[in-house]
Amino acid sequence: MITTVLMIEKPLAPVDVQLVTTLHTGETVSFVVLMQPRGDQERLLRALDDVALGELREATREEEEPEGDNALAPAMHSLDHSLKALRATGAQAVGEIVGEHPLDLLRSVVEQTHADEVIVLTTPHLVEEFFHRDWASRARHTVGVPVLKLYAHNE
Repeated sequence: MITTVLMIEKPLAPVDVQLVTTLHTGETVSFVVLMQPRGDQERLLRALDDVALGELREATREEEEPEGDNALAPAMHSLDHSLKALRATGAQAVGEIVGEHPLDLLRSVVEQTHADEVIVLTTPHLVEEFFHRDWASRARHTVGVPVLKLYAHNE
């Protein structure tokens, strides 16, 4: 069995579920999903990413994004949706909401589950990626297993 830690920030779209569940054809896969509420990211960085991607309307709506405790209920709903979608393919899946220190939690989960790999599935974060401060870049120096970065699809 292959154990994959999957870091996400929004609910998995069907195409994302298909992608991550077919990476190891013929193998049984177990997922540990770590969901970071999008509202916990820096609002300014989100707006800069939106502008860089040409999504100007999204940049003006960043203030509407729930943050702190208000982001927990939508994040829990997104996590539940994602776990059900993974389980519907026959994969095993458990998960939790990421609070503070996502990379510390990631390292701990990788160690506790003896994970084989980490997949970071996020929307593009151009500013963080440019400075190698995104989850995948930082995780590669932290977890001791292969880290694959994929871009999430929009539903």
